[in-house]
Amino acid sequence: SCHRNSIQQLELPNRKAALVVPAFETLHYRLTFPKSKAELLSMLDMGSLYTFRYHVWPKGHAPTDYAKWRTATVPYRVEWQPDFEPYVVVRRDCPKYDQRFVGFGWNKVSHIMELDAQEYELLVLPNAFMIHMPHAPSFDISKFRLSAGYRGCLQTLREEFHQDLSRKYGAAALKYLTAERGL
Repeated sequence: SCHRNSIQQLELPNRKAALVVPAFETLHYRLTFPKSKAELLSMLDMGSLYTFRYHVWPKGHAPTDYAKWRTATVPYRVEWQPDFEPYVVVRRDCPKYDQRFVGFGWNKVSHIMELDAQEYELLVLPNAFMIHMPHAPSFDISKFRLSAGYRGCLQTLREEFHQDLSRKYGAAALKYLTAERGL
């Protein structure tokens, strides 16, 4: 309930905010879910949990700032960075996912980019967390890994998405393109 109060204090009906739920993962198929943040932190320190995709794609969640989260007691704001793809809680009237990005790749990245372009605040919740459990690779990630055609299509859709952002948000959208090209 203290969790609900801290969220209510954010006065979300009156502001554009995306609440970031820090993501962790386990490599164990069976896991006793931690009952508290303190318990989660000790599991993290013992190595039975990791920050999400730490081994394969740290960029996806690095902006969450897990070091800060460890001691945070109030929500804190983070800045958009390239490839940021947190799990978020948003009001229903937020921009929808771009339906071009079905299957594997870029659905969450493009969504967060659009939220950022619309000046949503990205607020990390200090006491919330989720844990990703291991599962067999999806059909789509297998296609992404094995098919140059699939990766090429995804690249074309990304370029299209960038053009659409530029049309919608003008010069403000330039930062996404320069980040993408590593300029």
